[in-house]
Amino acid sequence: MADVVVEQGRHVSSVRPRKRASLRNTLGRKSTVAFFLTLPLILLIALLVLYPAFFSLYLATLNKAMTKFVGLGNFTFLFKRETFWMVVKQSCIFAVTAVIFKALIGFIVAHFVHNIPGKKQRKWRGMLLVPWVIPPAMSTLAWLWLFDPSYSAFNYTLSFFGVGPIPWLGETFWARFSVILVNVWYGAPFFLIMYLAALKSVPDQLYEAAAIDGANWWQKIWYVTLPMMRNIIAITTLFSLIVTFANFDIVRILTSGGPLDTTHLFATWAFQVGIQSSDIPLGACVSLFMVPILAVAAIFILRDVTKRGNEA
Repeated sequence: MADVVVEQGRHVSSVRPRKRASLRNTLGRKSTVAFFLTLPLILLIALLVLYPAFFSLYLATLNKAMTKFVGLGNFTFLFKRETFWMVVKQSCIFAVTAVIFKALIGFIVAHFVHNIPGKKQRKWRGMLLVPWVIPPAMSTLAWLWLFDPSYSAFNYTLSFFGVGPIPWLGETFWARFSVILVNVWYGAPFFLIMYLAALKSVPDQLYEAAAIDGANWWQKIWYVTLPMMRNIIAITTLFSLIVTFANFDIVRILTSGGPLDTTHLFATWAFQVGIQSSDIPLGACVSLFMVPILAVAAIFILRDVTKRGNEA
């Protein structure tokens, strides 16, 4: 009997050091340390992103006075409004057009900057990043003065060429053109700096091999540069698409959604419906419609990136 008790005591005493050692090993792992270091950021994201998202879902199920649960009533009401579908169409046109032009301009300018010698290249990088560094609200105010119907610098310049005054913010076509132009001006430097970093990671040996094979400049871009940059292009496009879809300040300052609501985006119309019209549940519904559209885009882009990563 005494032998059994002694053996049990030895077993218990041997288990405790093992548990302590396993705890030390767990705490000593880099992944565990990384988790605890990022835990404050995870909690901050949960507080600032997840909580408002779920609270918006809750608000979207209430009536205008926020005293009664109406389920999907706000969503069905939006589906019947022509303005809502116009906002969906305008948001898609705005985001897709702006992202395409930002990507093209960023890609072209990145190649020019990449071929500039080192010291001068730093100066050009600094100058070209200025539109992206300036707060968009401030830069949009400057554009508003340029588009002013009475004192427009653009119209004054065009008058020398015999072109009449253009209603930049007074007609639907020109108002849409203006907000896209300002967004492209603001966002193109982001594509520039991302593509420039990607170009620097492409080995020169690939271009030399392509030149030996007789490839011209266009073939080098198509068969060497683009395949090496495809992941960066995809991720940058996705990030810019999300930011552009959620744009608020440019449209709000330039047109406030006019003329006749034809330049409204999801964010500006949600603000008008929810804040200015005092219908917060309906405004929450409008803002939530960005989620499925962006989710579909994210799934396709990230799936393509993952597929190419597995192939590599």
